[in-house]
Amino acid sequence: MQKSYQSSFDSRQYMLSEDFEIFYYSDINFRSVPAHTHSYFEFYIFMEGDVAMEIEDRTYDLSFGDIVVVPVGISHRAIVRSPEKPYRRFVFWISQKYFERLTAESPDYGWLIQRAAKSGKYISRLAESDCHTLQAKLIRLLEEVHTDRFGKNTMLILAVNELILSLTRRVYETEETRRSGEEDLLSSLISYIGTHLEEDLSLDSIASRYYLSKYYLSHMFKKQFGISLHQYIVKKRIQSIAELLAAGENASTASVRFGFQDYSVFYRAFIKEYGISPNEYRNIHYLKASRKNA
Repeated sequence: MQKSYQSSFDSRQYMLSEDFEIFYYSDINFRSVPAHTHSYFEFYIFMEGDVAMEIEDRTYDLSFGDIVVVPVGISHRAIVRSPEKPYRRFVFWISQKYFERLTAESPDYGWLIQRAAKSGKYISRLAESDCHTLQAKLIRLLEEVHTDRFGKNTMLILAVNELILSLTRRVYETEETRRSGEEDLLSSLISYIGTHLEEDLSLDSIASRYYLSKYYLSHMFKKQFGISLHQYIVKKRIQSIAELLAAGENASTASVRFGFQDYSVFYRAFIKEYGISPNEYRNIHYLKASRKNA
C-alpha cells in the first residue's frame, strides 16, 4: 500500500461526499471510539490486529478477511484489545441516496446490506484468496480517488459498483457453498443417528467421526433444528423404545438396549415425550394390538 493512500484516522461520523468515501487505516496505539450510529451504510474490511467488533448487544472477535456490514442506525464500535499491535482495515461508506440509485439499477447490489438489515447478520468471513482479491479492488478504488487522470469520475463509478457487486457475490457464494455443505452433512448425520441408536452417540464420538469440533457441530445442529443434538437423539431413542413397548417389550429391557443406564432418566424423558409412563403406554398400545389380532 503506497503511503499516500493511507488515511489519518478521523473520528468524524458523517460523510462529506454525497455518494461514497473510502479509507485505509493502519494504526498503532489506536484509541477505541465510543459506540455510534451512522446515517449511511458502512463496509468494514478487517486486515490485521487484535480487535473485536461490538454491534448492538453482541461482540464478535475479528479475523483476517472478516467483512462487517453496518446498516443505517445500527450501534457499533471497534474494540482494540492489544493497542501495541498494528491495526489495519479498510472502511467504505456509501450514502443512502447512492444505495438507492444502485438498487434501482439492480437489486443485486443491495443483497448484502439488506440481509444485514433484515436478519442481523453483520459479519461474513471470506477465504484468504478472496480477501486478497477484494483488497486489490479496494486499492484500485483508492488509486482512482487520489488520481487526476482523464475519466476519473466515470472510473470511480465503475470501481465502486464493481467493488460492491464483487464483495456481495463473494459473500453470497461463500455462504451458499457453506450452506450446501452443511445440508449434506446434516443429512448424513441424521441418517447415521437413525441407524445407530443402540450405539454410542455421545457428542464426542459423533464429532470425532465427522472430524468436527463439538462446538461447531452443536451450533450447526441447533441452528437447523431448534433443539440440541442430545435432545434429538433422546427423542429418537424414546420413539424407538415406544415402538418396542407397543410390540410387548419390557420397558426396562428396552431402555437399556437404547443406552439409558439409569431407568429414572429414561422414565422422565418418556413421560415428557408421551405424557404417560412407559408401562401405561405399553398396556394401552400392546393390549390394543393384541385385541385386534385375537
